Amino acid sequence: MPIYEYECGACGHRFEVIQKISDPALTGCPSCAKSELKKLISATGFQLKGTGWYATDFKGGGQKKEKSEPGSTPPKKKAGGCGGGTCGCAH
Repeated sequence: MPIYEYECGACGHRFEVIQKISDPALTGCPSCAKSELKKLISATGFQLKGTGWYATDFKGGGQKKEKSEPGSTPPKKKAGGCGGGTCGCAH
């Protein structure tokens, strides 16, 4: 649910409320009880969940994650051992 910011025109009290988009705008100020609330336009924050978004698929600097499907064989290693890494072998 979105977070909306309100300001009272009478006392200047500002506050935030979590509301459904379909909920009617608030009218009564919780501080002074006058009906002079105004919904403010402010920056919003949200998170896109699932696959296909930057945070889940592209944030790794262009490195693709290898997925193994059931019944598939793992990728073959290079001939001659580890390929000259830092594992401590003689290559």
